[in-house]
Amino acid sequence: MSETAGEPSQPSDNHPPKAKRCSADFIFGRQIGEGSFSVVYLAKDIHTQKEWAVKVCEKRQIIRERKQEYVKREREALNRMSGVPGFLKLFCTFQDPTKLFFVVTYARNGTLLGLMEKIKRLDLKSVKFYAAQIVLAIQEMHAKNIIHRDLKPENILLDDEFHVMIADFGSSRISDVQVLQVDDGSDSDEKAERPRSGSFVGTAQYVSPEILRGRGSSEASDLWSFGCILYQMIAGFPPFQGPNDYLIFQQINNLELTFPENFNKDGEDLVRKLLVQNPRERLGMKDRSRYESIRKHKFFEDVDFSIIRTTSAPVSLESSSEHEGSFLGDVKPGLGPDQITRLLGQDWFRMGAAGSSSDLP
Repeated sequence: MSETAGEPSQPSDNHPPKAKRCSADFIFGRQIGEGSFSVVYLAKDIHTQKEWAVKVCEKRQIIRERKQEYVKREREALNRMSGVPGFLKLFCTFQDPTKLFFVVTYARNGTLLGLMEKIKRLDLKSVKFYAAQIVLAIQEMHAKNIIHRDLKPENILLDDEFHVMIADFGSSRISDVQVLQVDDGSDSDEKAERPRSGSFVGTAQYVSPEILRGRGSSEASDLWSFGCILYQMIAGFPPFQGPNDYLIFQQINNLELTFPENFNKDGEDLVRKLLVQNPRERLGMKDRSRYESIRKHKFFEDVDFSIIRTTSAPVSLESSSEHEGSFLGDVKPGLGPDQITRLLGQDWFRMGAAGSSSDLP
């Protein structure tokens, strides 16, 4: 492996021990997320008692799915953006013979999508608050030569203060990044940008037309996704919808864009200038100062971008307690067979309790 095991990626505010990190430095609580080759746990640092999200990736599954470059992109992007407002902090990475571990900020308040589903429809002040923070995050990300390529409400996390943190960089395009070499005994390398017939990066409802058409991605692709997210925050639903991906792709390719009657007019104007077929013509792409025309659009006329990251969130929700009580009893640190069995037992218990509820459909 080319990755250095257990070394903190950034100096920590909590002054961790200088020794290399390993799974025994954490008590693992409930599973809070999962992917095709990874599981995310809520974990507690035994040295500081601070809670983190720990993404555990199975090396064999990474190799089987040929996802080495995804893991490399994720780590490189997190390293570049760690400590930048609006992004997850990568505390450290380490590995054992079978797994890779990413220790990142625990997003206690979930995702922007979860917030929209809970509130049903954001008021205009909240829309502007989150839209402005997303614009600044995109600006910072592009300044560090990272194109996300999969921006969507699920990938926008909320910190303790309900401020945004961009996450999930596995699909990103990053300048001058080589493919991560996982020790699989093979001499063949998968190219990071190898095109595959019928495939694309991103998510159907937010993917740009140039990516759909196989014409590559650019910073403008993230601006298209931002336009889709802005539309969804204002309307309460995405601009392109359908019973299957094919019909959604048709709407995107044909720019079948309609707006509800009560859609904010300045917001509509901004969305229309972002959801433009030609990526070079999207608002912000011709700016000498990155995305100045977006920040100065009339929709944001009452937003002070210089203080938006320190402004209190306008949403009036209590901090989420979804994973409260995730560390049960006298639990030993680490992620060995006994701990995994315990965690599986927690999830089965939780699923069984949920399954017995008469409120479920």
